[in-house]
Parts: sequence; structure tokens; C-alpha cells
Amino acid sequence: MPMDNDRRPIGFILDIAGSSSQIALDLKRLEECMRDGDPSVALAGQVGSQVKIRVGNSWLLASVRTQRQDSRIEGGIIAAIDFLGEGDEERLTGKIYSFRRGVTRYPIPGATVYPATSADLRQIYSSDGRASIKIGTVFPTRDIRAGLYVDALLGKHFALLGSTGTGKSTAAALILHRICELAPEGHIVMIDPHGEYMQAFKHTGQLLDAGNLQMPYWLMNFEEHCEVFVTTTGHERQMDCEILARCLLQARSRSRLAEQIGKITVDSPIPYLLSDLTTILANEMGKLDKASTSVPFMRIRSKIDELKSDPRYQFMFSGMLVGDTMVDFISKVFRLPANGKPITIIDVSGVPSEITSTVVAVLSRLVFDYAIWSRDDQTRPLLLVCEEAHRYVPNEKNSDGSSVGRILSRIAKEGRKYGVSLGLITQRPSDLAEGVLSQCGTIISMRLNNDRDQAFVKAAMPEGARGFLDSIPALRNRECIICGEGVSIPIRVAFDDLEPHKRPASADPSFTELWSQSGGEEQEVLRTVQRWRAQTR
Repeated sequence: MPMDNDRRPIGFILDIAGSSSQIALDLKRLEECMRDGDPSVALAGQVGSQVKIRVGNSWLLASVRTQRQDSRIEGGIIAAIDFLGEGDEERLTGKIYSFRRGVTRYPIPGATVYPATSADLRQIYSSDGRASIKIGTVFPTRDIRAGLYVDALLGKHFALLGSTGTGKSTAAALILHRICELAPEGHIVMIDPHGEYMQAFKHTGQLLDAGNLQMPYWLMNFEEHCEVFVTTTGHERQMDCEILARCLLQARSRSRLAEQIGKITVDSPIPYLLSDLTTILANEMGKLDKASTSVPFMRIRSKIDELKSDPRYQFMFSGMLVGDTMVDFISKVFRLPANGKPITIIDVSGVPSEITSTVVAVLSRLVFDYAIWSRDDQTRPLLLVCEEAHRYVPNEKNSDGSSVGRILSRIAKEGRKYGVSLGLITQRPSDLAEGVLSQCGTIISMRLNNDRDQAFVKAAMPEGARGFLDSIPALRNRECIICGEGVSIPIRVAFDDLEPHKRPASADPSFTELWSQSGGEEQEVLRTVQRWRAQTR
């Protein structure tokens, strides 16, 4: 059996059309290649594999997108290909070197097509010297390492997509662990809505939840105050907001800090007492003439009293949080300095659901505002990672007009200029705001089972990656397609195994195993009810 398959053609060019072209493949040659010991040659010509075409003294690399049978040509198979890039040919060995994205010279119809070998792929996927993290192996090889260029990945935002159960949380933990190892003095903030990542970063991260977050209420801007304190809709809401704006500005103005600064606005992060705000509301209500109604004042005041007395809101509305702790809070959350723990995991699963989006909005806005106001210094770039992103930046159909969607959209559009990077993790990309996904320079897509999600991701990806995208429904667990700024050319990657103590707590329960055990249920129910009533874990 001849083993020089890589030197013998497997087909020829039929048609050239910009990024996508057609080749004719010889079925007999494909069957010979399938028996080759090189896994890249063994897959030659199949959907998702790479082939190469010689043009002058260089090689073009292309990805096979589709195959169909056609009896009119010899060999019987026509395949659509997408050109990925080109590299120079070493005269003596015929190997590829100096590979680069894009095509300067196209081949002519009739040019021969060869299988790409593992040696070719190793040269193509090798790092070009930029700082990178290794996250897995390139499909179909077993030993070529897949890398992500960190500056390009973070500089232009990234999205990690995948249906439930595909290993998305573990992949996110893997990427963040690798970034933390590369940059131990980094500044990463992760919003964790299910408390999955606390376990994964307990040794390398700062862990915050409703018990120790201690986020002062006065850090909220006026829009966020309205989301929390104003409960009405329509015309009544507008009236309540006008009253709140007037009284909130007065409350902020009473601070000694406000006197030192001079001119302040309703949005200024100046500490104030909730009791001052309720007193001002009462005073304003006392000034009303008989024709005016006191109901809006009463509504806002009763909402403030309710928040102050509810133990679930103590992490934000406690009387202990009135001091000027803004410097300490920002240093703690943004890891300035990192002190060897470059990531903050903020578990919002214990935050009451009515206020979760406002808490995420405040944290996201603080990241962006800090970056804007620190431009005069040598800025420390910040990475904000948002799990279940479709909850916070929904598309127009699902939008509720909350401030968190607006601030995350703004970070997606403008954050790069200020050194703020956004990482979005979601299982429903079609529920994401379309403009936000299109701003992500690198897309890491695991298996997506839903047709709408697949179509949405394809629309957001560059044209040359379409062949890879057709294999999204066929990806195995813990496999992904990566394309965009973070990689040289689109690649299919099998993620590395992550050590058990670095994995998130996202494993699915085994029904058969747990339903075959018995004992201790009464104590379990008792403990659960106690935690439930106390609203603490």
C-alpha cells in the first residue's frame, strides 16, 4: 500500500468564485487516503477537512464545506471549498511555512488538489510569537496544540456559545484558568448567576456573593434608583421618577463630600443616608397644596422602608453601607492590586430576582465608568465575563428596557477604546441582542441543537468560516469551532481535560444513581427548609 498519499493529488479545481469555490474529488483516491496513518490525510476531502492547492511557489489552504455526487465527472464527487489562507513552499521538501490569513493569488480551474498533512497543519496552527494560551488539540490531529491569542481575544471581545450539556461551563473555566495562569496580575470580573464557578476558582479567585458583596446602594445612578424604588408604569412612573430625582439630589447634597466637590448631579456616586431621603420625601409632601396628591411620595417612601427592613437586601441596603467605601469596593471587585488572585467571581444566585439585573447593571457600569475616568493614568484593562448573557442583553423581542442591557451593549460597542473587554457566555445566542454578538471579534461555538441559534451564529461569523459552521450540529461534547481575531484561521478544537478541583459545579445529577439510594431524606428536608426560611445558604 503506497503511503505517499500527501504527494499524490486527490482531485482538481472546477470553479473559482471568491471565497467559495468547487473541486472535483476522486473517490478511489479518497478511499486510499482513509487508510493513511496520518489522521489529517485520512480525513482528506471529507466535510470539515483541509486540502491544499499549489499556486506558483506557494500553497493555498482550503476547508471542505459540502460534498455531492455527480456522475458527469470522473471520480464522481463535487465539493465546495472555502479558502482560508496561503503559505510559502519550501523548495526542497514542499512543506508550508510563513502561513497567513487571506488569499492574494487564486488558482486556475484544473489546478490539482492535495491532502493537507498533520505537518502542514502544525505549521499553519503554530503560534506566530504573540502571547497565547493553549486550550486543546486541533481536530483531527492528536498532538497539534490549539492556541488563542490573548490580546486579540480580549481586545475585541469574545462569545462562548453552546447548548446545555455540551461542556460550556467547563470550557469557560478552562479559558479563564489559562488566562489567569498567563497573567497572574490580571483584572477579571465574572458575573455568575448560578453559583457554578465558586468551586472552580476557590484557590485562585476572590469569591463574592450576597453574604459578603456589601455593595453600597448609593453607587446606583438615577436610572438604577428608579428600577429599584419606583414600582409604577406609564404616566405614574414618569411622575414618581421626577419626584425621586428632586429628592435624591437633595439627599446627595447633604453629604460633606458633596460640599467639598461643589457641583454634583443626581448620578454622582456620593454617599447619602436612606433616612435623609425619606425625610426629604416627607418634607416635600408637606409642601404640597390641596390639589396635589401625596400618593407618589407615599409609594416611594414605603418601597424604601420595605427594602431597609427586608433581610434579603442587606447586602446592598444595610445602614452599615453608608460610609464612603467606593475606593475599597472598586479595589476589591476589580482586583486592584490582584495580589495573586486575578479573578473575582460574583455569585448573584442569592440576590433577590427582582433586583438581580440592577445589581449586574451597577457592577457593569462601574467597570465601564472606572475605565473612562482612569484614562489619564496608565489604564489597567478589565475583562467582564457575563454567564447566561441572554438574560442581561436580550434581543428586542424579549427586552424589558432594563439598564443592564443598555450598559452591556455600550461596553460591546465602545469598551475596546477604554480597555474594557467583554466575554459573553450563553446557550441561546438567538435570544441575544444582535448588535452585541456582532461586536464579538472571536466566537467560540460548541454544539448548538436549535436551528435558530445555528442560523444566528452563522450570520455573525466571517464568510471563510462557513464550512466549519456547518459542522456545529455534529460537534461532540467538549469540542468547539473557533473563528475570528483570537485565532489565525478558523479551527475545530477538542478542549483539554480540566483538573477536578478546577471544574465548575455544573455536573448533571444522575437520576438512576440517585433514585436508587435511600436514607436521610427527613434531615435533608429539614436542613433545606431552615436555609429556605433564613434565605441563606
